[in-house]
Amino acid sequence: MRLMICRRGFVLGACAASVTAALPAGAEARPGLHVLKDPNCGCCSAWVEILQSEGFDVTVEESLGTALAQYKRDNGIPQGMGSCHTGRIAGYMIEGHVPAADIRRLIEERPDAVGLTVPGMPYGSPGMGPEDKREAYDVFLIRRDGSTEVFSSYEAA
Repeated sequence: MRLMICRRGFVLGACAASVTAALPAGAEARPGLHVLKDPNCGCCSAWVEILQSEGFDVTVEESLGTALAQYKRDNGIPQGMGSCHTGRIAGYMIEGHVPAADIRRLIEERPDAVGLTVPGMPYGSPGMGPEDKREAYDVFLIRRDGSTEVFSSYEAA
């Protein structure tokens, strides 16, 4: 059996192949970020909105007091490194007002770690007031043994 391809079929096939080849890079979805937060916390909602505007697919689950604290402990957030909300993305924990750029870097580098934290609620961190009035703060990498190290630093504005 002899296969004949007309010019129109060849051109359409070539176009379809080029579009299909481009899809994985352009259509690659970001990992979903699932956030547990107090239902009454405005800064947590502001952080979620910032991450959504940065292209993250964020889902939110409301959690209160001891249940949220237990979730943090159960997932490796060391005492003294907590904040007001906790997220999970691509197998990592994200505690507090961690900037989107640091989350992207974490996912790209894939260190053997629990995740990232911005302890407390530093003014000017994402969701905590204007960045141009930011106080200095660090983003910490939480190691699996509970130790931490500075992942990135933000100077005061």
